[in-house]
Amino acid sequence: MQAKAIACERPDERGEPLSRYSLGDIVLIMKREEIVPSISKSTLCRWYRQDALKPWRYHNWLFPRDPQFFSKARVVLNLYHGYWEGKPLGKNDYVLSADEKCGLQILQRLHPLRPPAAGKAGQVEFEYKRLGTLAYQAALDVFGGTVIGQINDTNNILTFNQLVEKVMTQHPYSTARRVFWIVDNGPAHHPNTFPARLSNLYEHAIAVHLPTHASWLNQIEIYFSILQRKALTPRDFSSREEMTQRILAFQERFNSQATPFNWRFSVDDLRQRLRLLNEPLP
Repeated sequence: MQAKAIACERPDERGEPLSRYSLGDIVLIMKREEIVPSISKSTLCRWYRQDALKPWRYHNWLFPRDPQFFSKARVVLNLYHGYWEGKPLGKNDYVLSADEKCGLQILQRLHPLRPPAAGKAGQVEFEYKRLGTLAYQAALDVFGGTVIGQINDTNNILTFNQLVEKVMTQHPYSTARRVFWIVDNGPAHHPNTFPARLSNLYEHAIAVHLPTHASWLNQIEIYFSILQRKALTPRDFSSREEMTQRILAFQERFNSQATPFNWRFSVDDLRQRLRLLNEPLP
């Protein structure tokens, strides 16, 4: 059907100065090209619903750019499922997923937030004052579900080392057999320097780096998303101290009821996903 074919094309392929179609756009095209003498948007909508087509919607994605994407990701996914170098992890092995939320803006609304009322959503003042930024660095225990974090003015090697020390000097990590640190390729834990620095500080700690542009494989990002939605949106703080207290209090609340994330995505799932993208596999 031509209506569905149009919906599955990019507008520029038909010479349209559009980035995406609306139902009204497709109605105009079908009439202009004399595909039909007349058609309604509701008819188009009904046809598209049958085939789950939504030409007006888009979502972002990122094509794998790391030539070692699969091999690096496989190591991380195997750790999530309890394996290292083909062997099961022991009871005294721990896996940490660590990263940072940098440049968190401290925003103070010019008027107080209004709570929801009967038949009305809550209201958030549009205008605000910027009171600076802060960085939240945190490590998630993948199998325990708890989070250890800290607030700093910025994120760098020094402050991330402070997080490492905070984690590695407390039980059970201080006496563990091995502690695996899953991190991305950011400057505070760059793959060229972080593995040696970590092992020099704590010889039973092992750095494991994600592929480039693969933070979606880092479980700490799930926690950051929960924090963002439940504690920092909408954002209205009168000071750096108030926002710091909110983040750390949420961390404590999260830990009081924490359970591990039910991570199901496996190496086989990744292999299938990459095959769909025609990516070469080792």
